Amino acid sequence: MPKRIIIAGGGTGGHIFPAVAVAQAIMRKCSVCEILFVGANGKMEMEKVPAAGFAIKGLDIAGFNRTKIWKNLSLPYKLLKSFLQTRNIINAFKPDAAFGVGGYSSYPVLRYAQQVGLPTFLHESNAFAGKSNMLLGKKATSVFTGTRGMEKFFPAEKILVTGNPIRRSIIENPYQRDEALAALGFAADRLLILVVGGSQGALSINKQIASLLPQMANSRIQLLWQTGNAFITTANAAAATFGKDIKPTAFIQDMALAYAAADIVVSRSGAMSVAELAVSGKASVFVPFPHAAEDHQTYNAKQLADAGAALLVKDADLPEALWPALQLLLTDANKRKVMQVNIKQFSITNADDVIADAILSVV
Repeated sequence: MPKRIIIAGGGTGGHIFPAVAVAQAIMRKCSVCEILFVGANGKMEMEKVPAAGFAIKGLDIAGFNRTKIWKNLSLPYKLLKSFLQTRNIINAFKPDAAFGVGGYSSYPVLRYAQQVGLPTFLHESNAFAGKSNMLLGKKATSVFTGTRGMEKFFPAEKILVTGNPIRRSIIENPYQRDEALAALGFAADRLLILVVGGSQGALSINKQIASLLPQMANSRIQLLWQTGNAFITTANAAAATFGKDIKPTAFIQDMALAYAAADIVVSRSGAMSVAELAVSGKASVFVPFPHAAEDHQTYNAKQLADAGAALLVKDADLPEALWPALQLLLTDANKRKVMQVNIKQFSITNADDVIADAILSVV
């Protein structure tokens, strides 16, 4: 009989891509397994999960809107509807276990799975747990964490520190630098900065990069700039006069290619971004998102900065601090090499296999 596993969560790449990595590890190990994802309608998982080759069902659910309070009037209805949809999905699919990675859709799926007695597993990538995972942790079979010290959020006996699952395409990156640069339309004899403000972009980083385009062009720097959908029109207009050396894009499909080409990376410091850059061994400037829960992105970046593995620029300091940080790395090849070595010490490459083994051990 096939073993069926349901995987729930999403909303951002930081939830979706680890979930896909674990799903791929399960399929490598289990030829009779079937996997169904559950996500939130309208969110990026509804596109990215099918692109990775997995089926997905959508829930009509949303989180609490803290800036436009009136939009929460329909929230109770959406929650009730999502639980009814979840019940129908689980009853039809008949999973042997459920795995949640956080995000809007994770809570109703894992909660219902616990109510009907299914083994449930959680992954918490950040140093400060999300609310859904905290609520679900007490009844979970196991809680996989990206970092140590998570006993304040979850029962100690349920925690397994695995690190964060990285896409196998990034761990086993097949590209050489010159090959990647050529594929992206860049020259091999000049440095490339990769800017990734998260899968949906980062407005403050985007605005600062736009203001720095003249300096980059004058310094003959090449730029691959993931802006997110909201900023791509502005970025294209700002880059139009600078030619092929400045390439904005709303979303980078092949991150392995981008990482291989990059000499320096500017990034938010969410757990998954940090994990991918550690595995890729990139000299990085981290700009923590200042409104992250418990300021966990600053914590993530500071760990690396204190170890000489990255530079940290506060979001509020972008106007005066980002360009000097970039100049330091652009002009000091030895500094880049030292950071590349140091950040590699934080890399974990087997989290997907460890999590997959734990899930498969009970189905």
